[in-house]
Order: sequence, then structure tokens, then C-alpha cells
Amino acid sequence: MSLHAQQFFDDILELPLHPYAVVGDALYAAPQPNSPLRLRIDFAPTVRSDEYNGLRLCVIHPEQGEVDTVLLRFSEHGTFERRDATRARVPGMDGYAVIRDWHTSGPAWDGADGTGLRTVIEQYVRLWFPPPAMPRPPARPVAQSTPTSGASPRTR
Repeated sequence: MSLHAQQFFDDILELPLHPYAVVGDALYAAPQPNSPLRLRIDFAPTVRSDEYNGLRLCVIHPEQGEVDTVLLRFSEHGTFERRDATRARVPGMDGYAVIRDWHTSGPAWDGADGTGLRTVIEQYVRLWFPPPAMPRPPARPVAQSTPTSGASPRTR
């Protein structure tokens, strides 16, 4: 079964990365115009086949390859906290804070809350792809006080 990656990135994460494209189970974005760096977000697999415990973010340079990679675990960002609580799953239990590609009813990520992940991803993107600096308005000259007419300078 498909992970429905496009729906996950569009509906759960709702990232302000435009333009971006989902190819297979990965999102590719060019967050900063005229930069050679690209961002790839994909699902981080566990040791089990078709099971994922987070997202992997990679900054990619066309000539140097992966420049930076970070793993964001679902468990650390509350992604499946509500879903697992209703199923009485706790840390250390099989199926806690993971998605499985063999899930049969609905998307594998059903019940996910992307708020925590979205916040961290946005911080990561700002670090690697800072917004272009806004040009500063020219500094205004400081007004100089001028002596008033009719006043004589002090003499000793």
C-alpha cells in the first residue's frame, strides 16, 4: 500500500515551501530562489520493512551531494500522541509513534498531528535557506542645531 506521501505533505505538514514536488515518497523543494541548495524530506525507515518512525530532512548541493541531514522522530514531536493514546500504546510498545506501509484502512498516517514537525521543519529551513536580506532604507542625516539669528556666541 502507498504511504500517500503527497497527502501527508499537503494535509498534515502544510509546509510553506513553494515550489515543491513530491516524487515517490519524498518531497523536493527549492526554498530559496537562485540557490543551488535543495531540500529533500522523506520518511525515515526503522529496522522493519515498510515501517517509519520519522522524517529525514536533507540539504542537497548539486555538486557536493548531501550537505546536512537530520532525523525528526514522530515520538519527539507528538505526531501520533493522540492516536497512540486512544490505542493505549505507550513508549516502548510495538507500533508506538510509527507508521506502517501495510496499514489497511485509510492512509498509514491516519490520526497524525503535524504541528510539532512543521514548527521544527520551518526552523530548519530558515537556518539553511534564510530569507533574502531586505535592503535597508538610507539613513536619515541627523539634524544639526543651528544658532538662532540675533543670538551672539558667548565670549569671555
